[in-house]
Amino acid sequence: MTFRERGAAAESAEVDQNASGGGVAALYEAALSQMRAARYLDAQLCCQQALALDANHADTLHLMGLLSLQAEQYDHAVEWLARAIRQNPKVQYLRALGTTLQRQGRLEEALRTFDKAVQLKPDDAELWRSLGDVLIQLERRADAVLSFQQALKYNPRYWDAACKSGILLYELGRLDQALVHLDLCEELQPGHAAVLRTRAGCLRDLKRFEDALADYTRWHELDPANADICNSIGATLERLGRHEQALQWFDRALELSPKFVGALINKAIALTHLHRFDEAIATYGSIKTLDPTNAEAEFRMGNLHLRTGNFEAGWAAREARWRDPAAPLDYPKLSQPMWLGDGSIEGKTILVYSDEGLGDSIQFARYVPTLAARGANVILVVDDAVHPLLSALSGVSQCVPKSAGFVPPFDLHCAITSLPLAFGTRLDTIPAETSYLPPPPADRVQAWQERLGPHAKLRVGLVWSGNSKHTNDHNRSIPLRMLSRILDVDATFVSLQKDVRPADKEALQDLNGIIDLTSHLTDFAETAALISCLDLVITVDTSVAHLSGALGRPTWILLPYTSDFRWLLDRDDSPWYPMVRLFRQTESREYGSVLDRVRAELSVLCEPLYGIP
Repeated sequence: MTFRERGAAAESAEVDQNASGGGVAALYEAALSQMRAARYLDAQLCCQQALALDANHADTLHLMGLLSLQAEQYDHAVEWLARAIRQNPKVQYLRALGTTLQRQGRLEEALRTFDKAVQLKPDDAELWRSLGDVLIQLERRADAVLSFQQALKYNPRYWDAACKSGILLYELGRLDQALVHLDLCEELQPGHAAVLRTRAGCLRDLKRFEDALADYTRWHELDPANADICNSIGATLERLGRHEQALQWFDRALELSPKFVGALINKAIALTHLHRFDEAIATYGSIKTLDPTNAEAEFRMGNLHLRTGNFEAGWAAREARWRDPAAPLDYPKLSQPMWLGDGSIEGKTILVYSDEGLGDSIQFARYVPTLAARGANVILVVDDAVHPLLSALSGVSQCVPKSAGFVPPFDLHCAITSLPLAFGTRLDTIPAETSYLPPPPADRVQAWQERLGPHAKLRVGLVWSGNSKHTNDHNRSIPLRMLSRILDVDATFVSLQKDVRPADKEALQDLNGIIDLTSHLTDFAETAALISCLDLVITVDTSVAHLSGALGRPTWILLPYTSDFRWLLDRDDSPWYPMVRLFRQTESREYGSVLDRVRAELSVLCEPLYGIP
């Protein structure tokens, strides 16, 4: 026996000797001392001696429970602690029982135990934190946040509660609230990896990309060999339009993790934005070698093929979206067969379901008359906003709004964006009638003529922003004030813009040259009637661009440098819409020069020599 071991044994013997003469209380204190010194067997012996004198001594029963918990003998711990609570339901006994039940996985019982404890001591921040931890395990995240908020109420600088609140609020999409808690964490304990990671994601989702980049960079300094961080930095640089720099970070991620499919997908996206299309296609090919079933990569490569005019490969590859569990598909589960062009549809009822955006529904509704011409009975299910517009479409036997929540009986079904594949559409076979939508009702058109007043000048409709939730909105939409570059042209400008953003509302009030009657635009049928009263529509790439084009109205579309696949590349016309002209950004990726070209063209139209078209 070493000198240290002999000393510990002597100390233990001394404690036992002192305890033996002092009754239950002395034995309990001796056991507590032994436990604190990590001499668990001696502590247990003292407890047993105490319980031999008083089998219901609550503190000793509690200590036996703690010793069993330390030894991971959870059933024994629950038994000892339950006996202690029956004698005296102290908060510390309930806390220990709740912890034991939690470790056993008996979460509902643990929750009830901690709940009883906080009722006895509602100002105990640690109890509220423990309650929150159990709620997380029960996947009751919103309730867990409330518990952590209570912990912070009684301890405003409680880092653990603030951190967990921030992470949960971020997961719940309550970004502004999450950021408050994450900022507090950074103040209390700067440079914590979990906080930097979550705060960077929160700032990214709030579109504060420069701030997000700063946090990702600090996180990278803590863990420079982490490929995920490199990929996140690259993705943030992508959102900032710094594509060359983004590419370097994706390559760095791939140096650290050569089979990192997510980084390869992001690299292909960056190469696409740089118009290095052959390299992007090669990168997607590398993904296919590594992960032959990767649906996201196949879908994105399909869009790239379509953008470069390879329709045969493009339409087929886009069908990969059905295999992508992360794809935001709006399509019901249907037991009937999907029709993609194989077999006769004569005499059959086919359900055509709108599966993507409003613009897609308008663009691909052109195929419905062809379905009917082949002898099919066509049921069309679309978003409510376009239901009045498409209900009168030629070939539709029944048009159902999605809000109805049902579909009539049918034999086959097809997503509306799969119709180009079903009809084997190539660049030279696009059904491109000048107008394929039914003309708006005359009474609606007349009502708009009266609202607009005398037609003394060229009437120009304006749309400057689309869906703010669209992944490419930052490239497609423009601030209203930027349109001031064209408003000095001698024309009558009419707003077609629904859902005006807060900054644009102020601008709309300041810019006196725009007539705003959009409160009367209740649906797309009403918008179609207004467009029918206009001479020209100037719009960013949004659903109104498709509506105006499908009505056969002269339409000028402002496009980013890397536009959506349907607008192809390096051309100022559209094979989908004969009356559309495309005004593209150059490699400078700014809209100022685009609007200067628009203004020059618009000025020519407004010259008295030409008159109103």
